Amino acid sequence: MKTTLRNSDRVAIPVIIGLSVAVPVIVLILMLLPERYNIFGADAITFPLFHAVLNFATAILLIIGYFFMSIKNYIQHRNTMIAAFGLSVIFLVSYVLSKISNEPVPYGGEGILRYVYFFILITHIVLSAVIVPLVLFTMYRGLSGQYDKHAKVARWTFPVWLYVAITGVLVFLFMMPYY
Repeated sequence: MKTTLRNSDRVAIPVIIGLSVAVPVIVLILMLLPERYNIFGADAITFPLFHAVLNFATAILLIIGYFFMSIKNYIQHRNTMIAAFGLSVIFLVSYVLSKISNEPVPYGGEGILRYVYFFILITHIVLSAVIVPLVLFTMYRGLSGQYDKHAKVARWTFPVWLYVAITGVLVFLFMMPYY
């Protein structure tokens, strides 16, 4: 069994590392595009609203998945976390499309709310990059039956992923008046 896991690690770990580097780089490049191509003809609020809904649903699924894990219902835990991962993948694809489609909208708030917004935004962005390898390693370890390793990385993944999901909703709420 250990030989099989090591062999799968030889493939999975480089793929996880490659995706963990590629995803933030691609998003950064798309944010710097000199021209946008609104391929769906979407209003400025369409993508952000969809992203907020996905982030909210992901946060709910993460909490439910944590609950299932805490009561040792591992099948429901696995299914719920796979659903949260699926929503995150849909979010990522949609986010990439939104960066191609719409110009960035500047935040127009003032005073203390401006500082609160930028603190939330900056921590959200930084942790969004950090969460990619955490989620991928957590999913891989759990689905490949490496439960001890899964539990060790999941202790870090869960709070960071939940924070990113919740702050994604908060960023939308802060920005909603400016779309």
